[in-house]
Amino acid sequence: MDYIKISTEDLLDWLKKNLCEERYEHSLGTAECAKMLAEKYNLDSEKAYVAGLLHDCAKCFSNEKLLAIIDKNLDIEEIEKMNCKTLHAPVSAYIAKTEFGVDDEEILSSIRWHTIGKIGMSDFEKIIFLADKIEARTREESCAAPIRTLLFEDNGLHKALLQCYKQTIKSLVDRDLTICPMTIDIYNSLQAKVK
Repeated sequence: MDYIKISTEDLLDWLKKNLCEERYEHSLGTAECAKMLAEKYNLDSEKAYVAGLLHDCAKCFSNEKLLAIIDKNLDIEEIEKMNCKTLHAPVSAYIAKTEFGVDDEEILSSIRWHTIGKIGMSDFEKIIFLADKIEARTREESCAAPIRTLLFEDNGLHKALLQCYKQTIKSLVDRDLTICPMTIDIYNSLQAKVK
């Protein structure tokens, strides 16, 4: 793969050693789904596959390790530290760059923002975000199917993203978890694009 400095086999080996079995399967599923979405939307499918493989590469690090890497090497907003489940995203982008030599900004940004997202995501960032939520290997069909269906409608990327945010916000509320204000801003922005 041209986007990483090691072979695919070495990358898969690293992922097997550093991820639990389910997270490894999820990464493969995300890569496959990202490649398919890239082909559908005329984007670079090899690049999407790499981003999908790497998007969760730091997911199984301890919270202490994630925070140590963030505090030492990254500049992220304090508000992003509200939910430990999203800390792996900026760290995964950092690992992709430092461990695997990824220098493609679109790959790094798509990994960085695959959990919370951001206003003004590129189509490439959108497909990595969506592939993470709808891949077929580990995601529940009841949650993924409504999102997948929307991808085939006019303005499908925005409609699918909006559905993701609806489901995410509902899930956070149902579990009595804090909602990052960025999530609300993105939701409102997508509402405007879909209407």
